[in-house]
Amino acid sequence: MDTTDRRQHLRDILKHLILEPTGFTPEHAANGLHSIMRGEASDAQMGGFLTALRLRGVDQQPEMIAALASEMLSNALIPVLETDTQSREDFGVVADIVGTGGDGWNTFNISTTSSLVAAAAGLRVAKHGSRASSSNCGSADLLESLGCNLSVITPSDVAELLQEHRFCFLFSSTFHPSMRYLAKTRRELGFPTPFNVLGPLTNPVRPSRAVIGVHSKSLGPVMAQALNILGRRNYAVVCGDENLDEISIAGVTHVWHIDKLGKIAYYTIQPSDFGVACHPLSAASGSSLAENQATLKRLLTNTMTDQDYAIRDFVLVNTGFLLYVSGIAQTMKEGADIARKTLESGKTMQLLDGFAQATQKLQAQESTN
Repeated sequence: MDTTDRRQHLRDILKHLILEPTGFTPEHAANGLHSIMRGEASDAQMGGFLTALRLRGVDQQPEMIAALASEMLSNALIPVLETDTQSREDFGVVADIVGTGGDGWNTFNISTTSSLVAAAAGLRVAKHGSRASSSNCGSADLLESLGCNLSVITPSDVAELLQEHRFCFLFSSTFHPSMRYLAKTRRELGFPTPFNVLGPLTNPVRPSRAVIGVHSKSLGPVMAQALNILGRRNYAVVCGDENLDEISIAGVTHVWHIDKLGKIAYYTIQPSDFGVACHPLSAASGSSLAENQATLKRLLTNTMTDQDYAIRDFVLVNTGFLLYVSGIAQTMKEGADIARKTLESGKTMQLLDGFAQATQKLQAQESTN
């Protein structure tokens, strides 16, 4: 018997959350989101739900975060990487590098650039992202400005793009269509909710390796525990000492590393571990879309100015750590060395051009259908 229709309506979930908060469970949170994604809830009910979750500190409870992420994934469009002749294991390691955003530093598009460099270095990267929400220039904005037609990528395209180009972008709005019901409410509320941290947890590919940046050190262990509950292994959660959602180029970065057995190890790293000099974060700040695009082109074509070297080193430490976590490099320094050589070889620009052309071909095919 199908039991999904017997799950509680958001109105009842909200009443429980407000009147009996001590008895509010992860299952209640998941049921509330389920009701929203079925299109059952009113704007007032959704606004009340998000506000109550925030006031109850749900974004600091790993069990709640994991339950919401699991519900999101159960309603997502999931790409199939397996074929009749190839298992998921045969497909190999698929990774992601992503941050929660919201750290207020407005740095250059480090994770986007690092994902491209890592893919050019031989790692398959499924980048899950969206347009800018808390910064001047989001990952999708930057890639689209460089000729990538991201909105045409569907679940059936992901495996081929990863096979042919070792890189694919999964637009969150395409792969999580049911979340459209919450979009207007989240914009109008104007404050962070627990859903702000769910993006990095809900990549539909379910990468086998990932580096996830968080915007505050207090969120680091919470995110790591949520990932552990979701069964993720060989993931690293990072937070720069400045409350930066990336590995910092300015000094210490805090790491919560989930190993293959699910054990979480905490340690700190710094640029010297990568053989890279420290730079102030102000030297790696982002700007407008046009300026970030120009910076990326200089990085990928070896035409850097003196002002670009801090950003280059910022990319090296983040790419290097992803390659280390993913097993491409045996040490963090080796990861940064691989990233440097990959950038200097021009392979990253070639990969980006190839991926852009592939998405343009998909767009042309869609136009003729």
